[in-house]
Amino acid sequence: MAFLGRSNVGKSSLINSLLGSREAKVSSTPGRTRAINFFALHEGAGEKIKARPALIFADLPGYGYAKISKSISAEWPKFIEPYLAERETLALCVCLVDTNIPPQENDTQLITYLKQTQRPFLVVGTKADKLSNNQLGKSVAALKTAHKVDEVLTVSAEKSTGVGKLWQRIYEVGEI
Repeated sequence: MAFLGRSNVGKSSLINSLLGSREAKVSSTPGRTRAINFFALHEGAGEKIKARPALIFADLPGYGYAKISKSISAEWPKFIEPYLAERETLALCVCLVDTNIPPQENDTQLITYLKQTQRPFLVVGTKADKLSNNQLGKSVAALKTAHKVDEVLTVSAEKSTGVGKLWQRIYEVGEI
């Protein structure tokens, strides 16, 4: 399972919420993840995955943060694109989008790429706890329209809202 999205969208925080631990390094400074970080979950490793086969989460570097040097960000496509295009065992790309900001063009580009390469993906709206239900509904509608998707699963890593639903989708997609 690959977790993708803009810098500061909450990829590492969501992985930690899913794992129920602080395995993924979280930084208040966007753009800190500069390599693909893997987190292996093994059968019986935790209550949420009890009696389940091995599963690997991949935390990919974020995109869209202007303060990263061009030389560093220019290297990312050299290992991220082959990972997404050639990884036979990649069962799902979890595309994180921020529900607190308007739809972003680089998120649309990622989703379009995944559609074109026929990679299974799920769009997940992060930071859902920061908006009222009315605001969240409007944000989700805008994200669906902009990204041309039928579903945006909302989550809050901070409050663990939606995390159970995300686990359910991970199990369904991977037949785990």
